[in-house]
Amino acid sequence: MIQFLLYVLVGFTAQTIDGALGMAYGVSCTSFLLAVGVPAALASASVHVSEVFTTFVSGISHFKLGNVDRKLFKSLLIPGILGGVIGAYVLTNFPGDALKPYISAYLLLMGIRIIYKSIKEFQKEPKEIGRGIYLLGFVGGMMDAVGGGGWGPIVTSTLVARGNSARTTIGSVNASEFFVTLAEAIVFLIFLKMTTWQVIAGLIVGGVIAAPLAAIVTKKLDPRKLMLGVGILISLLSLRTIYLAIF
Repeated sequence: MIQFLLYVLVGFTAQTIDGALGMAYGVSCTSFLLAVGVPAALASASVHVSEVFTTFVSGISHFKLGNVDRKLFKSLLIPGILGGVIGAYVLTNFPGDALKPYISAYLLLMGIRIIYKSIKEFQKEPKEIGRGIYLLGFVGGMMDAVGGGGWGPIVTSTLVARGNSARTTIGSVNASEFFVTLAEAIVFLIFLKMTTWQVIAGLIVGGVIAAPLAAIVTKKLDPRKLMLGVGILISLLSLRTIYLAIF
């Protein structure tokens, strides 16, 4: 029972951060599961199965609170699903941990850039969505599955660093994440024998409780502070991953 409550706490904490800042549910949960000895593929699979439920609640909450840019949401949807399916299949056949330091190096640069923008230059209105958004969604979905998390850090960080509104970017990325995560979870369930249902149940309970609360935080917080929070969070998580990979 104590172990189950621990998983609930992990899910609650991770979803609070993810829903408010648009990232870190997968990274936080996967890091914890790897630390207690869960294999990489099973850790990612467990997180994504639980994330189907948490992202569903989170997405609805962001839609209701007006945090979603529908054009951005639609642009990310199909490329994200395709990338997620490919990434999940790759992880069930090849180790994905070797990619993490390279992803983290990219995210560290994005985090520093976002921090700079939040302090020096702030743009309230999102930029026009270009063709690069499809490639971004595809890469974000693939890396999310392979790395056990990364949809938010890669997609949100890149869009916010370009000057897009932090609030609508976070809401749109969270809303589209449900469909990306659902596709990944289906692939994992087909190709892996799941043995971590207690972990999944705990993460679901904690995450579902936190999801609507986190959406309210996104609605209420000052956009400049959101940008700064996103930048700091990405940088710290990236530095930790790089450090663990080297040492």
